[in-house]
Amino acid sequence: MGKRDNRIAYVNPIAVARSRGPAASSGPSIQDYLNRPRPTWEEVKEQLEKKKKGSRALAEFEEKMNDKWRKELKKNRDELLGGNEGSSKTKEKKAKVMKKSNRHSSSSSSSSSSDSSSSSPDSDEEDKKHTKKKRKRKHSSARKSSVGSSSESDADSKEKSNKRKKYKKHRRKKKKESPVPALV
Repeated sequence: MGKRDNRIAYVNPIAVARSRGPAASSGPSIQDYLNRPRPTWEEVKEQLEKKKKGSRALAEFEEKMNDKWRKELKKNRDELLGGNEGSSKTKEKKAKVMKKSNRHSSSSSSSSSSDSSSSSPDSDEEDKKHTKKKRKRKHSSARKSSVGSSSESDADSKEKSNKRKKYKKHRRKKKKESPVPALV
């Protein structure tokens, strides 16, 4: 018995492609792309001018928005510069409402300021002093809250600090007394 012939014939791919002939293209060729119709320089200039002009509707809309914006700016300017009188009236109203609510809610406020009429100049000065005191109280309470004791009295805060100190001392003693386990 003889050996089998396992040889395969070598086929030159370039020769096979040439024998098939030119390949059928599925789209436009490079030549088609280069020979495409192009606009003239005058047509290009016209298109650029149209783009610069933009649409009329868009231009009108932008003008309307600019007008609205200008009016709003003018209105706000008038309120800030010349219209301080109106804003001060609203501030006074708010202050009066706050005073009334504070008089009813706070038991620590003085009865003389709530009994006096607000039309006399003396009572106005008293009201101003009273509001300044309240502001100071608010600021001091805000500082206390940042430390950690906002609504507590001085005695309560001292007691807490003493308790903390005692607790820290107690923990230190426990640490000293407890033996540290040896690492192996």
